[in-house]
Amino acid sequence: MSKPFSIKERIKSFRYAFQGIGTLLKEEHNFRVHLVASILVVTVGILLNVSDQDWCWLLLCIGLVFTAEAFNTAIEKLTDLKQPEQDPKAGKIKDIAAGAVLLTAAMALAIGLIIFWPYLQKLVAD
Repeated sequence: MSKPFSIKERIKSFRYAFQGIGTLLKEEHNFRVHLVASILVVTVGILLNVSDQDWCWLLLCIGLVFTAEAFNTAIEKLTDLKQPEQDPKAGKIKDIAAGAVLLTAAMALAIGLIIFWPYLQKLVAD
């Protein structure tokens, strides 16, 4: 049976979510690498004055990479909790989760290049 709706509980849930993001920023090197890459993408997007439609794609890619990294971290921490000793099966689980982040980041890079290329060509031609 579910609990009745509570504004106080909803606010608490946001606090927990922000604590999770804080943990990612403090403890996860790759999350910070993605943050720096995202700041670079946003800066280049502003400098090149990309279209609203292109911003949607760029922001979606940034969000997907951050989300993939967050899920990867959660999977790694859960795996370590369940299997603290070195275990090939646990290692495979963690490798697959890391691979998902790599695939997401690679697709974001490809989309970023597709978006930025015409702007950069125009900039060089002018």
